[in-house]
Amino acid sequence: MTTTSPALSTALDVEKIRKEFPILHQTVNGRDLVYFDNAATSQKPLVVINALTEYYKGYNANIHRGIHTLAEKATKAFEQTRLTAKDYINAKSEQEIIFTRGVTESINLVASSYGRTFIKEGDEIIVSELEHHSNIVPWQFVVEEKNATLKVIPVTDRGELDLDAYRKLLSPKTKIVSVNHASNSLGTVNPIKEIIRLAHEVGAVVFIDGAQAGAHLDIDVQDLDCDFYTVSAHKMYGPTGAGFLYGKKELLEKMPPYQGGGEMIKEVTFKKTTYNDLPHKFEAGTPNIADVVAFRYAMNFITETGRAAMAAHEHNLLEYATERVSRLKGVSLVGTAPEKVSVLSFTVDGIHPFDIGQMLDARGIAVRTGHHCTQPLMDRYGIEGTVRASFAVYNTKKEIDQLVEGLERVINFMK
Repeated sequence: MTTTSPALSTALDVEKIRKEFPILHQTVNGRDLVYFDNAATSQKPLVVINALTEYYKGYNANIHRGIHTLAEKATKAFEQTRLTAKDYINAKSEQEIIFTRGVTESINLVASSYGRTFIKEGDEIIVSELEHHSNIVPWQFVVEEKNATLKVIPVTDRGELDLDAYRKLLSPKTKIVSVNHASNSLGTVNPIKEIIRLAHEVGAVVFIDGAQAGAHLDIDVQDLDCDFYTVSAHKMYGPTGAGFLYGKKELLEKMPPYQGGGEMIKEVTFKKTTYNDLPHKFEAGTPNIADVVAFRYAMNFITETGRAAMAAHEHNLLEYATERVSRLKGVSLVGTAPEKVSVLSFTVDGIHPFDIGQMLDARGIAVRTGHHCTQPLMDRYGIEGTVRASFAVYNTKKEIDQLVEGLERVINFMK
């Protein structure tokens, strides 16, 4: 579980927070919506929705290359998000913040640009059994192309990374280690500072997938000393299709561009093209301006609400849900690490997760079912998938009670 003191949760007025999320106030299949699919995407507060509409209504224009008033206003708003992102993760410079479509594109960018440039035949890349497919497949592209090797950190029965096994995997051949900060399937918070330190001892660079950490954990990339870190806006109360990649400046400067086009160039001739400075070298073409602009408001929402208070509230919800769900007939929890973000995965004997999800939806309760884009992890536990309930700042214990009541009815009906 998260280590923040639960007492801090009293600082939050959850009912007031809920009023900021219009989507929560609807009925689904005749019942009040209970949204427990936050690990897939979180809902958006009015401040984010309004930022999007205000951009399109008031200053929609292409950025960086215009001198008219709307272009300058849009550019300023876009670049303000970069400064906010820098502060949010405590990067040294805004030049280290690259806007992308989200975590998946960020990983592909580094795998393509850094991986294809610096990985050689016989080198090794390490990932873990906890990874989302997006942190496996891009590295497979690289090792297949370069005749390198992909190695995997195993996961314990509780859902923790086996650090002793990790130490044995490391060698002078290790060039990249890429792991998540927190697991999307199990919620496990990984000891990434130690993982980074050990990787650096053998000269490897470290990529951290922060998709499940951005809204839940304090992130300080300078303290962590990670080489790359990435988040997605849509899992942080922000819009879809936006996110950012952090990279140490000295590494980003060595890497070739990921895509070619406008903005990423200094000068183009048919004989030779020279590339723009950071961060624009990696931002070819017209970016997702509106969603990047609105992303700043999502980060500000988290900061102003208070990350510690949010984490404490979510911790309380996770503890309450874990205790109640684990007592239900036939339920087995999957992922019981002591350090978790607010994700609860479980199976029910004899009932397929899809059936549970569909029957809960009939009661207005949204959960995620399946392998959660972590098929190797499901194979590790010998299961097809799980039911996953994931909690956010706007969720309540009353909603968890509705989940438990729904599960009891499903179990009794299907048994």
